[in-house]
Amino acid sequence: MAEDFTDKVVLVTGAASGIGLAQVKLFKDNGATVISVDKNDIPMNIETFKGDVSQADFIEELFTKIKTKYDRIDIVCNTAGILDGYSPVTETSLDQWQNILNVNLTSQFMIIKKALPMMLKQDKGIFVNMASIAGLVADGGGVAYTASKHAIIGMTKQLDIDYASRGIRANCIAPGAINTPMNAADFAGDGKMAKWVAEQTPAKRWAKPEEVAELTLFLASDRSDYIHGSVVPIDGGWTAR
Repeated sequence: MAEDFTDKVVLVTGAASGIGLAQVKLFKDNGATVISVDKNDIPMNIETFKGDVSQADFIEELFTKIKTKYDRIDIVCNTAGILDGYSPVTETSLDQWQNILNVNLTSQFMIIKKALPMMLKQDKGIFVNMASIAGLVADGGGVAYTASKHAIIGMTKQLDIDYASRGIRANCIAPGAINTPMNAADFAGDGKMAKWVAEQTPAKRWAKPEEVAELTLFLASDRSDYIHGSVVPIDGGWTAR
């Protein structure tokens, strides 16, 4: 079922590849005005802001431009994130810990803090935050990644509880094995790791980023208006085992 997002302003971070790029394309195909954000070049002819979402100065500049040009924001997809190489505590430096949390978690907090007042002024707004199965169970990443994704889920639930009565909806997605450039290392060489992951997944395959984008579109639509503070896994049954 096609959705009409005409007149909706949508912000997508991590938009240069993978899930973020798939989200950008799908929202654009459904009529939205899409603002894409990434520190890498975004291969589409749309409104693009290049910068590091973990940096407060960049977030400040970004929202100054959004307010000046659009004076509204309807949907935020906090998709940007990085992996930590499955590093346990003894192999995780303080710098790596802080970098993972800054990119994965603090960037979402800063964007929410800037977008929320605009949404409250409109009496409506939607956040779709990117968590992970690593936010639900252990062994989906290293200690820093797992901690950041658990924290995103907690932050999203509290955000929704605090502002649901004022027209705000906040949910998060928990992807499992998604075939994106971020997971390219699993397919390197003979692809042994990618094959193992597929074998361990009940659905016996990796998902495409477009599948996550479709879920995002649903969570951002009026069809999901009664879904609040939820974590929606899209993991081929991984967390059901």
